[in-house]
Amino acid sequence: QVTLEESGGGLVQAGGSLRLSCVASGSVFRINVWAWYRQAPGNQRELVARITNGDTTNYTDSVKGRFTISSDIVKNTVFLQMDSLKPEDTAVYYCNGAGTYYDANYLRYASGLWGKGTPVTVSS
Repeated sequence: QVTLEESGGGLVQAGGSLRLSCVASGSVFRINVWAWYRQAPGNQRELVARITNGDTTNYTDSVKGRFTISSDIVKNTVFLQMDSLKPEDTAVYYCNGAGTYYDANYLRYASGLWGKGTPVTVSS
C-alpha cells in the first residue's frame, strides 16, 4: 500500500509565497510522474503542474512563471514552490502520483495515487 501526504499549506497574503511538499510512503518503489491539482470551492479539480521522471514539467497557464514543480526521485517527494500568490490561487491542493510499488514478490504499477490535500488561502 502506498500513501501520499501533503504539507506546507496555509494562509498567506497576496504576493507572498508558500512551498508545498508531498511524500510517498509505504511499499513504494519509485514515483515517476507527479502532479499537483487544486480544487476551489464550487469548482472542479484542475491540474496545476506535472513533472515526469524528475525533469519534464508542464504547468497550467494561470501559474506559469509563478509556480515551480520539482521532485526528489530517490526520496519519492514532490514540491510546489508558489510565488507571487494571488487570491484566485486559493484552493485545496492535492498531490497525485503514478509509479511502481512492491506487492509481495512483485513490482506493480499504480496510477491515481492521491493525497488528502492541503489548504492554501491567499488573502487580498
